[in-house]
Amino acid sequence: MPTYAAPVKDTLYVLQDVLEIGRYANLPGFANASPDVVEAILGEAGKFSAEVLQPLNKIGDEAGCKRNDDGSVTTPPGFKEAYKQYCEAGWPTLTAPEEYGGQGLPQVIGTAIGEYVLSANHSFEMYQGLTSGAIATLIIKGSDDQKRTYLPNMVTGRWTGTMNLTEPHCGTDLGLLKTRADPMPDGSHAITGTKIFISSGEHDMAENIVHMVLAKIAGAPDTVKGISLFVVPKFLIKEDGSIGERNRVSCGALEKKMGIHGNSTCVMNYDGAKGWLVGEPEKGLAAMFIMMNAARLGVGLQGLAQGEVAYQNAVQYARDRRQGKALKPEEREEGARADPLFVHPDVRRMLMQMRCWNEGSRALVLWGSLQVDLMRRSQSEEERQSADDLVSLLTPVIKGYLTDKGFETAVLAQQVFGGHGYIREHGVEQFVRDARIAQIYEGTNGIQAMDLVGRKLPKDGGRAVRALFELIGSEIKESKAAGDPAGVAAALEPALADLQAATMWLAQNGVQDPNNAGAGAYSYMNLMGLVSFGWMWLRMARVSARALDDGSQDRQFHEAKLATARFYADRELPESTSHRRKVEAGAESVMALPEEVF
Repeated sequence: MPTYAAPVKDTLYVLQDVLEIGRYANLPGFANASPDVVEAILGEAGKFSAEVLQPLNKIGDEAGCKRNDDGSVTTPPGFKEAYKQYCEAGWPTLTAPEEYGGQGLPQVIGTAIGEYVLSANHSFEMYQGLTSGAIATLIIKGSDDQKRTYLPNMVTGRWTGTMNLTEPHCGTDLGLLKTRADPMPDGSHAITGTKIFISSGEHDMAENIVHMVLAKIAGAPDTVKGISLFVVPKFLIKEDGSIGERNRVSCGALEKKMGIHGNSTCVMNYDGAKGWLVGEPEKGLAAMFIMMNAARLGVGLQGLAQGEVAYQNAVQYARDRRQGKALKPEEREEGARADPLFVHPDVRRMLMQMRCWNEGSRALVLWGSLQVDLMRRSQSEEERQSADDLVSLLTPVIKGYLTDKGFETAVLAQQVFGGHGYIREHGVEQFVRDARIAQIYEGTNGIQAMDLVGRKLPKDGGRAVRALFELIGSEIKESKAAGDPAGVAAALEPALADLQAATMWLAQNGVQDPNNAGAGAYSYMNLMGLVSFGWMWLRMARVSARALDDGSQDRQFHEAKLATARFYADRELPESTSHRRKVEAGAESVMALPEEVF
């Protein structure tokens, strides 16, 4: 059976030492996030995740969800009871606004806790995971009446939220969607259509489910410009705020899928369901992007979470499993017929790759979450704009690169287990299956790459990417002046130069031939992800070197950070040249073959 322990110590290191969130104590919410409080919260979240949620992970995978004859869905055994404990402990309220019953803590703390819940039980987390995005959308775009009606119960977890975009014929190209919204005399709209792949679309854990649905009002342009956003509750709400009759929305089927079996991925049928317009008509896509951007950061977190739990189990297996003898005679255990897997350099290579990706991912996704906090809470317009620029630029990288690395980590863990990783007994194959979806939903990673190259790079004349280059470049200089702990600056400097050169190449050649941008986008996203991890390792190396110089009592922890940073510098950052060459290869060989040859 798999095991899991929340990496609380490493999270605190990133939050307090690397990101130094204590500097923001003057901002709303941060004043309550003192080091002692944060440590206590993370400790309790880690304990709940390991003791309550992790044991249900395999049960959810094997039992799955059940659609009943009346269209209702029963979640796996133990999920409903665990969700009740989750809500009673107040976890859903942690980062929500106080005016709606939340605790108002910074989002970066919620992100840290989200990692633990996801590592312990990916499927379980998804029932509440999209609710925060729906809350953010209603706060920004909803009417006062909608906020009063929905937010208090969504904040406490009594009601959950979903995002309804995809249709059978319409995935990324939302202009093709057919769901229609017919105006009704009472000011509502009758929503009719079918949505697919809807995570947590129907379940038995919450009293109500609040669906955020994209549809087109009659007469609107039949393109993305004609899309509106509607709030459609599973149960209608009475004037006193209590639950009323069932709305005309139902689960038509549960998707049979590769992984995340414990989550109800639904086909949702809307048969004249009552819905209410959120924001302005024909401005639905912009409103939904509030939710989608939050979801993309959350999906990046899923990549880290699956990578972390897979890594932990691979480390334990490498300690316990004996196969072969150490290559060096002096490293062989006397009298033993075989040594633990840990003595083999290739096993160490895989474990070090997992470790440097996971710790780089944790630093980057928490940094991104902090930018969201600064964008919303900073008293400085300049700081808000800078945070917005940087997190908008790197959101597709966090989603795409972290989920790719999370899946690769799960596969490497499976490789450490060998044949035992391919059978169900040890649970590693579930990590591989569950991690795979994160590369696909909320926009496939190819779409993330196209968003990065096609939208984020040229936005505002390239202001964000120029700021990123300047920031990383200045930190490289600072690190070199400080002695370049672990040699990260020396390796990151040419990698950053490769990224800058690839950016210039795309700017010049992507305009001349858009296929050049399309063919190089994925390699460019990998290059920016590689450099972004290097940037995080640059920061961590400096922090740990300083801690050792100051006589830290936890020498082993900081020495391990420096060793992992050096591994990243030596073994990962050199890949920048390969990614750059792929970008600059252009589209010619990609597009050379006529379709009929395939």
